[in-house]
Amino acid sequence: MSSFHVGGKVVEKVDLLKKKHWAWRFDVWPFAILYAVWLATIVPSLDFVDAAIVFGGLVALHILVLLFTAWSVDFKCFVQYSKVNNIYQADACKVTPAKFSGSKEVVHLHFRNLVTGSASSGDAEEICFDFRKQRFIYSKERGTFSKLLYPTKEIFGQYLKSTGHGTEAKVATATEKWGRNVFDYPQPTFQKLMKEHCMEPFFVFQVFCVGLWCLDEYWYYSVFTLFMLFMFESTMAKSRLKTLTELRRVRVDSQTLMVYRCGKWVKHSGTELLPGDVVSIGRPTAQTGDDKTVPADMLILAGSAIVNEAILTGESTPQWKVSMAGRGADEKLSIKRDKNHVLFGGTKILQHTADKSFPLKTPDGGCVAVVLRTGFETNQGKLMRTILFSTERVTANSWESGLFILFLVVFAVIAAGYVLVKGLEDPTRSKYKLLLSCSLIVTSVIPPELPMELSIAVNTSLIALARRGIFCTEPFRIPFAGKVDLCCFDKTGTLTSDDMEFRGVGGLSDCEELETEMSKVSARTLEILASCHALVFVDNKLVGDPLEKAALKGIDWSYKSDEKALPKRGNGNAVQIVQRHHFASHLKRMSVIVRIQEEYFAFVKGAPETIQDRLVDVPAAYVETYKRYTRQGSRVLALAFKPLPDMMVSEARNMDRDAVESGLTFAGFAVFNCPIRTDSATVLLELKNSSHDLTMITGDQALTACHVASQVHIVSKPILILSASRSGDGYKWMSPDEREIIPYSDKEVNVLAETHDLCIGGDSIEMLLATSAVLRVIPFVKVFARVAPQQKELILTTFKTVGRVTLMCGDGTNDVGALKQAHVGVALLNAIPPSPSGSSPSEPSKDDNAKSKSRKPRAALEAADKTANPSKEGSSKGKMVTAQNRHLTAAEMQRQKLKKMMEELNEEGDGRAAPVVKLGDASMASPFTAKHASVAPTTDIIRQGRSTLVTTLQMFKILGLNCLATAYVLSVMYLDGVKLGDVQATISGVFTAAFFLFISHARPLPTLSAERPHPSVFSLYLFLSLLGQFAVHLIFLMFSVKEAEKYMPEECIEPDAAFHPNLVNTVSYMVSMMLQVATFAVNYMGHPFNQSIMENRPFFYALMGGVGFFTVIASDLFRDLNDSLKLVPLPPGMRDKLLLWAALMFVICYSWERLLRWAFPGKIPAWEERQRVVEANLEKKKKV
Repeated sequence: MSSFHVGGKVVEKVDLLKKKHWAWRFDVWPFAILYAVWLATIVPSLDFVDAAIVFGGLVALHILVLLFTAWSVDFKCFVQYSKVNNIYQADACKVTPAKFSGSKEVVHLHFRNLVTGSASSGDAEEICFDFRKQRFIYSKERGTFSKLLYPTKEIFGQYLKSTGHGTEAKVATATEKWGRNVFDYPQPTFQKLMKEHCMEPFFVFQVFCVGLWCLDEYWYYSVFTLFMLFMFESTMAKSRLKTLTELRRVRVDSQTLMVYRCGKWVKHSGTELLPGDVVSIGRPTAQTGDDKTVPADMLILAGSAIVNEAILTGESTPQWKVSMAGRGADEKLSIKRDKNHVLFGGTKILQHTADKSFPLKTPDGGCVAVVLRTGFETNQGKLMRTILFSTERVTANSWESGLFILFLVVFAVIAAGYVLVKGLEDPTRSKYKLLLSCSLIVTSVIPPELPMELSIAVNTSLIALARRGIFCTEPFRIPFAGKVDLCCFDKTGTLTSDDMEFRGVGGLSDCEELETEMSKVSARTLEILASCHALVFVDNKLVGDPLEKAALKGIDWSYKSDEKALPKRGNGNAVQIVQRHHFASHLKRMSVIVRIQEEYFAFVKGAPETIQDRLVDVPAAYVETYKRYTRQGSRVLALAFKPLPDMMVSEARNMDRDAVESGLTFAGFAVFNCPIRTDSATVLLELKNSSHDLTMITGDQALTACHVASQVHIVSKPILILSASRSGDGYKWMSPDEREIIPYSDKEVNVLAETHDLCIGGDSIEMLLATSAVLRVIPFVKVFARVAPQQKELILTTFKTVGRVTLMCGDGTNDVGALKQAHVGVALLNAIPPSPSGSSPSEPSKDDNAKSKSRKPRAALEAADKTANPSKEGSSKGKMVTAQNRHLTAAEMQRQKLKKMMEELNEEGDGRAAPVVKLGDASMASPFTAKHASVAPTTDIIRQGRSTLVTTLQMFKILGLNCLATAYVLSVMYLDGVKLGDVQATISGVFTAAFFLFISHARPLPTLSAERPHPSVFSLYLFLSLLGQFAVHLIFLMFSVKEAEKYMPEECIEPDAAFHPNLVNTVSYMVSMMLQVATFAVNYMGHPFNQSIMENRPFFYALMGGVGFFTVIASDLFRDLNDSLKLVPLPPGMRDKLLLWAALMFVICYSWERLLRWAFPGKIPAWEERQRVVEANLEKKKKV
C-alpha cells in the first residue's frame, strides 16, 4: 500500500517514497541527454547567436525544473523520489496535512529498534516520522499511521494506582518513546530566511523579468524594481526572525521537582519529566523563586491547587484544580471534560493544599500528580505550534490569485503568439529581439508589486486589529471575516455582564414575589448560599465566580480562608466546608459536604431541571416558579440539602458524589440578575442591519436565553421552544408562556422558521442526533439553550456543512471547541477593560482608550493610524513630486520615491509584517483573541475582513485591466515599432507602485453596511466590469494612435532599432498614463466598505499627482521636462482631442462600473439550497 489515510486534525494522508539515485533523477539524466544533443547537432548546424539562444533556453529550463522542486512538494516527489508499496522499502514519506494546517512536506521515515522494558519480548521495531513537532507511528494492526499516544485516556482507577516508572529500563524506554520535555526548534539565521524568501516563485519570476528588461535596455526601471524587491524581502525576513526569536523565549520551566521513580522520591529538572511520572508539585517557596510555571500537563491525584491560566486561555480569574479522588474508578479521563483535575503546562500555581491522607506521601508537601503530556503535546505546546506554523507568509485568496493570473496569462500568450507569427514573417528581423519581446509580453502580466500588495492587504488589517487589542494567530482567516453571514454568540459573560446582581430567594412560600429580606429566609437556605461555592482566597483576596461572590454579598455573610462561612451580623452558625464536588458542565450541578455544630450536611445547587429529579419531594409550583423568573431573563439556581449520618472527616471525603447529590430536600431558588452589557444590543443591531444572521448558543436555561435574545435583537418574531411532552410521547414546540403549542415534525421546521424564531435545548439536540434530523432542524434555529461544550461544536459544524460562513464569539474557557470550529472564532478576555492598544509600549495614548470605549471606532482608528504612520505627512508630499519639483531628473525622482517606499516598509517595526503575537495575548481557544469586555471586537474584525476582501478584489480588477492593456501595447504597437523609453517605464512603474500602496491603506468605515462585498474574484460582476472597461480602453488607445499616425511623416520605423522619440510613442505613453490613472480611480472600492477617494488622502493626492503629471506633459508647459522624458511636442489640435477623449473615456468607464455595482449587489449566500443538497446526499448514503 503506497498511501495511508490518516484523517486526523493535523495529517490527512501519507504517501510512501524512496529516494532515487542522483543519476536517475528527472532533473539530471534528461538534461544530460539534452546538453549532449545540443553539443552534437545544434552547435555545428546553427550560427553562434542562435546556438547561444538555444543553450540559454536549455539552462533556463534546467534552473526552472530545479526551482520547481523547491516550490512544489508534488513535483519534488516526482523528480527525486519513486513511490513504493512496501513500507520497509521506503525511506521518506510525503505528508498531506488537513485543510488549513499548512502545506505538504516530505519527511524522513525512521526505523528504530525499541528496547522494551521486559527481557522476554526482545526488541520491537518502530516505524515513525516527525511532522510539525508531532510524531506519527505506524501501526501494523490498523495498517496506517497514527499520532504517538500519551497516557491521557486511561480510567481513573489506573491513574490512582500509578507509582511512576519503576525501573531505569522503563525510564529509558519512556525517554526514547516520548523524548525530553522541551520546546526545541532551531533558530534560523537571517541568511537562511532570506534565502527562503528569495526562492519564492514570485521573487524568482520578478528577478527573471528584471533580467529581460536589462536585456531590453531598461536599466533604471530594472534597478529600481530589483532594489524594491530586495528591500521588501529583507524586511519580511527580519520580521519573521523577530517573531521566531520571540517564540524561542518560551521554554519549559526547568525548576527542580520531586519525582517518584524506581520506588523513591528523587530530584529532577522539569525538562526531564516523562508521561507517566508521578511528581510532587506546588507553589514554589520564597527561596526557590516565585515565578515558576507548571512544566507539563498533569492530573492531580491528591491535593488541590489554585492556578492562573491566563497564558493559555487569557482568563485572568484563577481556576481551582482539585484531585480526582471522588471520581468512579472505571470512568475514563477526558481532558476536555475533566479540566478541573488537570494542571496545564505553562500555568502558574498561586496556592496549593496537600492531601496528607493519600498513601503516597510527598517529601516537600506538594500535591501528588501524574504527568499526562510533555513538550509540544501539552496545551501550551499546541498553542506554540499554532503560532509557530502560522507565521508563514500571509496572502489573501492565494488559489484565487493563481487562477486569476492564469486567466491573464492566456491573453498574454495570445498577444505574444501574434507578435511571434508576425515577426517570423519578416526574415530580416532579429530572432533574439523577437524572442525577447515575446518573453516581455508574457511576463508583463504580473507586476512586481503583486505579492507585496496581497500581503499588505492582510497585514494592514492585522496591524489595525492589534492596535485595538485584537490578536490573530491564523491570519488566513481575515478574508473569511469579510464573508461571514452568520454570527453566533455565547450569552453569559459575552452578551451579558459578569457582574451578577443577587435578587433574592423564591419558591419557599406561596407568595409570587421574591424574598429580598434575608432575615425572613430560612437559615438552611442561607447556609447553602454561604458555603456551596468554589470561592477561594489567593494572597488574602477572595477570587472566583462573580455569581457566587454576588450571593455571598447579597446574604451578608463572610467567608474565611480556613473554608469557614460566618454571618456578618445576627447569631447564625458557622459552616465548615469538609469536601467539595466542583461544578461540572455535563452534570449541571455542584455540591459540598459541610459540618455545622458537629452535624454533617450535603448542600447542592444546580440547574432547576437537574435538581428536580434528585428531590425526594418536589413542591407543586416548582416548575411554574422557576419558569416565571427565567422568563424575566433572570439566572435561577435550585438549592437543596440533606442531613448526613455522623461520620469521620475521612469518610465524608470518600463519599461517592452520586450518593451525596441524591435524596435531597428543596431549599428554594436563588435568583440572580444578569445585566446585559451596555453595548451588546447596539453591536448586534449593527450586525443584523449589515446582512448578518444572528444566533445565541448558551449553557443557560431556554427561557432566560430567549428573554436575553429578544433584548439584543437576535429574535424578533414569536418564539417557539422545542421540549419533550410531559406524557413522554414525543416532542412539541411551545411558546414561552405555554399558550401556543405546535406538534414537532422535522419535515416542517423550515416552514415554521418563516413565521417564528425557534429555540432548542441540549436534550432536544440529543433527540435530533438519535433521529438523524440534525441537518433538517439546526440550520433554522435562532437560540440554543442548555447546550454542553461538545454540542456547541456540533452546532457550528452543522452550520458549516450547509454552507454558512460562521463567526463565533465567546469566552476562552467553555467555548473552546466551538471557537475552533467557526471560520472566525473570537475569544473575549473579560478581565481586561477595552482599549485600542496592543501590548507594546509604542501604542496610542490614553485618549484613544476613551474614544474606543465610547464606541467611536473611527476616531480611535484615525488616531491610532496617525501614531503608527509617522511618515504619512511626509510621504503624501512625496506624491506631488512632479507638480512641485518639475526640474528633477528621473533618477532623483526614483530616489525620492524609493526613500518614501522604504519608510512605508520600515514603519511599525516593518509595517508590512503581521504584528508578533505573544503568548498571553493569544488564547489557545481561538484564532482571534480580543482583550475587551464587550462584543464590539466582532464588528472590528468583520469591518477589517470586508476591507481586506474588497481591497484584494479591486487589486485583481486593476491588475487585470493593466495587464490586458499592456499586452496590447507591447504586441500590436511593438510590431509598428512603438516602444517605451527607460525613464518613461520607470515613472509609470513608480505611479503604479504608489497607487497600489495607498489603495491598501484605505481604512474601513466605522459602521458596517447592509451591502456585502463579493466573496470571490470569479463573479459575473467582475468579468463584465473587466471586459466593458477593457473595450473602452482599447478603443481610446486605437483612436489616439491612429490620430497620431496621421501627423507622422511616411517614415518606416524599424521595430528592433534603439528607442528614439516620435509622435506615436509620445501619444501612446500619454494615453497609457491616463488609462492607468483612470483604472485606479474607477475601480477603487470606497463606500460602503472603505474610505472614499476623497477620505483616503494619500491615494487622492497620488491620483491628483497622476492627473497633474498627465496634464503637464500633454499641454507641453515645461519643454525641458518633456525632453528629459523623450516626449515630442503634440500638434495643436491633437492635445485638446486627447484631453477630451480621456475625459470621455473616464466618464464611460465610471458609469459602466457604477451600473454594474447597482445591478450586482453582494447578497447573503442562498444556503437553504445547499442545505437541501447536503440532506439529500445524506439520505442517499443511508440507503446505500
